[in-house]
Amino acid sequence: MADRDNAPVLCIIVPCYIEAPVLADTNRALKGILRSMKERGEVAGGSHILYVDDRSTDSTWDVICSLADDEVKGVRLSRNCGHQCALLAGMEHSRGKCDVCVTIDADLQDDAGVMPEMLASYLSGADVVLGVREERRSDSWLKRTTAQAFYRVMRALGVDCVYNHADYRLLSARAMSDLLEYDERNLFLRGIVPCLGYRQDTIPYRRGERKAGESKYPFRKMLDFAVDGITSFSVRPVRMLFLLGALFMAVALGMGVYTLVRHFGGETIEGWTSLMLSIWFCTGILLIGMGITGEYIGKIYIEVKRRPRYKIAETI
Repeated sequence: MADRDNAPVLCIIVPCYIEAPVLADTNRALKGILRSMKERGEVAGGSHILYVDDRSTDSTWDVICSLADDEVKGVRLSRNCGHQCALLAGMEHSRGKCDVCVTIDADLQDDAGVMPEMLASYLSGADVVLGVREERRSDSWLKRTTAQAFYRVMRALGVDCVYNHADYRLLSARAMSDLLEYDERNLFLRGIVPCLGYRQDTIPYRRGERKAGESKYPFRKMLDFAVDGITSFSVRPVRMLFLLGALFMAVALGMGVYTLVRHFGGETIEGWTSLMLSIWFCTGILLIGMGITGEYIGKIYIEVKRRPRYKIAETI
């Protein structure tokens, strides 16, 4: 455990993907906050910002190179690996070089101004400090509704995740080191971080508007992310399929008894419509079940190959 009586070395990790339009403003804001904390003696002199370029297709890396100095460093991945892998790459690169790290998205919609509060919580003994949004007024109705539904589903499936927390968080050196020991490929850091077991605190903040560029999480990516989160931490969907199958077996048995009673009673059973509806409904349930099971098998397939999650192409 780091000595919390002295000012810690802070690394601000910023994953980037097609963020060239916002990086200059982001860098100006983060350097201002970092220098203020240095002047107040809250962080040590070696504190810095680390940009992780997730192999952007625009000039993001060129901008990072132009911003690099004693306080700004950069890492470029060899291919696009996704937001979660970019975060891990930044932590891996920073391990052993800092006492504490803060991860924040490049658009700075998350309020970077609460970093001193997060650091104060760390100095008081917390190893994990989560930035939590106070409200979602800036989101569209669809995004707000689907986000709420996602968190409810995750909690119903037994996943320990914090409502309205994304990937704006502070981790101590030991929490970051322990997080990097989780070697899975199907990453869902919002679910993994609470599993670390260290003292955890939350800091509320107001989320701002994106100043430039576009969101990198359209509905399709949000849906993929939700599926990754569910399949990473819970096998309850598969168990629910088993229970659903048992229910349908019971219904089928009851219908069989009913049919025999009607048959021996000499009553004609037309039943064509109900039969066709039953076939279609049960077939749909079977296909859904195969799809859910296939999703888990696909994740197992990816995990057992043990391919590297990312490769670093260059640093500055």
